[in-house]
Amino acid sequence: MRIPRLPRALSGLRVRLMVAFTLVAAVATLTTGALTFRQARTGVLQQSQDTVIDDFRDRVDTLVPDYRFPPARSDLELFAADVARGGRSANWRVLAVYRELSATSAPGDAFEELSPAMRTAVRSGRATVFQRVSREGRSALVVGMPVTFAATHAAERRSSGLEVYLTVPQQEEQGYVDALVTAIERATVPALGLAVLLALLAARGVLRPVRALRRATRSIAEGRLDTRLAVRGSDELAELSRSFNETAAALEESVAELRRLEAGARRFAADVSHELRTPLAAMSAVTDVLDEDAARLDDDTAMAVRLISEETTKLAALVNDLMEISRFDAGAAALHLDDIDLAESVRRTLAARGWQDTVDTRLPEPGTLRGRVDPRRLDVVVANLVANALRHGALPVRLHLRAQERAGTGRQAVIEVSDSGQGIPDSVLPQVFDRFYKSDSARARSEGSGLGLAITAENVRLHGGTVRAANRPGGGAVFTVVLPLRDGGPQDATPDPAVPGRKGP
Repeated sequence: MRIPRLPRALSGLRVRLMVAFTLVAAVATLTTGALTFRQARTGVLQQSQDTVIDDFRDRVDTLVPDYRFPPARSDLELFAADVARGGRSANWRVLAVYRELSATSAPGDAFEELSPAMRTAVRSGRATVFQRVSREGRSALVVGMPVTFAATHAAERRSSGLEVYLTVPQQEEQGYVDALVTAIERATVPALGLAVLLALLAARGVLRPVRALRRATRSIAEGRLDTRLAVRGSDELAELSRSFNETAAALEESVAELRRLEAGARRFAADVSHELRTPLAAMSAVTDVLDEDAARLDDDTAMAVRLISEETTKLAALVNDLMEISRFDAGAAALHLDDIDLAESVRRTLAARGWQDTVDTRLPEPGTLRGRVDPRRLDVVVANLVANALRHGALPVRLHLRAQERAGTGRQAVIEVSDSGQGIPDSVLPQVFDRFYKSDSARARSEGSGLGLAITAENVRLHGGTVRAANRPGGGAVFTVVLPLRDGGPQDATPDPAVPGRKGP
């Protein structure tokens, strides 16, 4: 059987502290109340008992010499009545027994509280015997005492055969006990309330540094690495705050060092790319001339010329990609927004690369799907996704462009590019948009730079959109781009740094 989990609000540290403090206070309060009640009850009953026994013994000792001995029944009746009148209350009931004779202070009194065991104890002993009995919810004290005569020696006493028993109701004492219970009950509620208040204050004091630690942790997670906690005291929480500060300082130092190294790497890539542009431009011009004359060269020379031309083209593409990535890293990439027909823009991208007969397209009718996007960056997004599908997937490659409406996001354009290959392994999916990432074990050896999908993701993000990779149920990979469609308007005049031309996507 599975035990249901408590709601998060009920399993929090604050609630647990309050419950723990309240339970401790409740147990302490109830235990103190029970012990106090026990001691007070014992004291009340003990005092009442001692008083009754002393009065009873004094009364019997005072009256016994005034009566004839051995007594007759009438003597026992007078004696029992006189003893009963000597009580401090009018509720004394007395039984006098001499051998076979007995008499009570109240005629017809059955004296049911007297047990046979007590009568046996009185007859066989020389001391006063007492016990508390309860009948029909009423408590009473029963006292039994044998009357003895002094012998020749003071240390010896002999029984006279006269037994005297006393029953005293204890309603007054029970009233005192009931009042004590009521007082304890009334004191328990304020005590528990005070305990809850103290629990709240204690929980607040304990949770204050915990809440501060939570806020500081969130601040660190949001990138504010200079966050520190104020350390007060020398307890465990203060030690925890001190450890947090030390960890945050070490983390800040490590991140700063990583950022310095990353910035240096970016500057190096940008500088190298910039320096390579001039020689690459010259090399590209030379290879173009050589390509035109390759048909007149011998086979080996023509093959070498074509190889140099292809590798020069790849190197130029890599330099262009590095320059583009450097702009993104430097925050220098800007949007040239224009109101365009998205379907027509996709057709031009495919036609410019000779893919119009290779890619199966599902595009809206001309003029039905328009939006303000950067045409050049949209061209890069579509070209990179289609090239990736053609290079790593299998035919047929499909491109689907459609519009969608969603609450809270407005009108959006959705571009889906899918292939019919083996798909992308689940372990690879989270890294497909990482820079220079290639999955050699899952796909054929890549001829690209490993930056195409990373540039695609940056261009989509720059538009405020999203891109994701997944596998189709029927096989193959599918890349989905979602771009928000802004209202049409004049062209955005924001300048965009020039990007060298490239051959292919």
